[in-house]
Amino acid sequence: MTLNVTLNDFDFVLFGGSGDLAMRKLLPALFSRELAGNFPDSARIICVGRNDWTQEDFFREIDKNAKIHINKNAPAAAPWKVFLNRIIYVRLDADNPASYQALITAVRSDEAITRVYYLATPPGLFSKICNNLAESGLVNKNSRVVLEKPLGRDLASAKKINAEVGRVFSESQIFRIDHYLGKETVQNLLALRFGNVLFEPLWRREWISDVQITIAEDLGVGNRMGYYDTSGALRDMLQNHLLQLLCIVAMEPPTSIAPDAVRDAKLQVLRSLRRFTPTALAQDVIRGQYRAGYIEGVAVPGYRDEAGADPHSRTESFVALKTEIDTWRWAGVPFYLRTGKRMPDRLAEIVVRFKPIPHSIFTQASSSFQPNCLVIRLQPDEGLTLHLMAKTPGDSMRLKPVELEMDFLETFRAPRMEAYERLLLDVLRGQLTLFMRGDELEAAWDWVEPILHHWEHNESDPIPYTAGTWGPPAASALIGRDGLQWREEVLPQS
Repeated sequence: MTLNVTLNDFDFVLFGGSGDLAMRKLLPALFSRELAGNFPDSARIICVGRNDWTQEDFFREIDKNAKIHINKNAPAAAPWKVFLNRIIYVRLDADNPASYQALITAVRSDEAITRVYYLATPPGLFSKICNNLAESGLVNKNSRVVLEKPLGRDLASAKKINAEVGRVFSESQIFRIDHYLGKETVQNLLALRFGNVLFEPLWRREWISDVQITIAEDLGVGNRMGYYDTSGALRDMLQNHLLQLLCIVAMEPPTSIAPDAVRDAKLQVLRSLRRFTPTALAQDVIRGQYRAGYIEGVAVPGYRDEAGADPHSRTESFVALKTEIDTWRWAGVPFYLRTGKRMPDRLAEIVVRFKPIPHSIFTQASSSFQPNCLVIRLQPDEGLTLHLMAKTPGDSMRLKPVELEMDFLETFRAPRMEAYERLLLDVLRGQLTLFMRGDELEAAWDWVEPILHHWEHNESDPIPYTAGTWGPPAASALIGRDGLQWREEVLPQS
């Protein structure tokens, strides 16, 4: 996937075009691709919203809310003007079929043009929008629909979304977006595993001790309380982002990089995840909720003290769990997943820890040896670190841990696409590899749902943890029962 991509002509229709996601991520990502020269001259971006704005009103909103999220300071005047000239604002009530007349007028009738409908809306509108698009004659063989999360609240609602959208669009036209799969490091994990002979023979239970996947946020709920308090960390992060990362780490080699070959391999992982027993639900799943504390020396409120919070809320802001994959490759290898808000750092990483050496030939105490470890960083910076043991300089045979590090930005010194940039390009090209298929979505919900049911029937509150820490002590106890530690607990403390 190169940066110098030229696309076929398109109309990109953005429902929720005046919303937060459009302003923070989507419009800046589209402008970056404008700067890269990816768009044909006649391509257009149609932003759909409910506000009664003129074109000039909408441009003022973009200037106010989108420009600040564009990299490298203010955009140059000439390309910014070209970009704005592509944009059309259409006022539309998604519930009202009659209001789609304005969209019919805005979208070009040439059926050879790619039409993308990006639904950055609540999922309750997905079905209505799709049906109204079909009834208005706006869906053809060159149409595609992009669905933003949340893709359901449970298995039943996910199936409902799949069925309703599937009545209008075929599976090959549906792009269920997970921006973590657009990160450069995730795709480099595919290259690491399947483009090198070095790691694949070791990528199995005989050599790997455990796998940790962490997505930590230092921010709290902020202005998302209305959404987050009905969702929580399990639905917001674990069911999608964390499970997708687990699939990339654990899947069998696909027959090719073709979309269905990769997605078949991921689906097999989801279907092989060990189902939770009542005992495992009580012992191997930890939920927490942050209390007041300090982030980098600044006092922050607890979850229940955030603006708009229910003072008795039982919504989790932290989840940690242990699972296993019941296949020959992974039998007996624990996978530890965790995500949380108000943690010490903004961090996303995958840690693959190898087993200790079976026998030491050195006089140095083997307890001072650290097992080899591969750390794949997704944020804040993207790169790989391989932890090894090496001899220290001098006349004694003494070993110490060392790191072999590759920072993608430093190594390649090339323009880097943000996750949404890459995924939007893939949508416009019709490339489905980095998007979830419907059966993947349902398999993920099927595995997560017993946790939701367990919590619904459990009257206890989430375990409190202090903002600025790595979650409740129970999360350390979870991994400690297996004689292991989370990576930050192993690192030397500064």
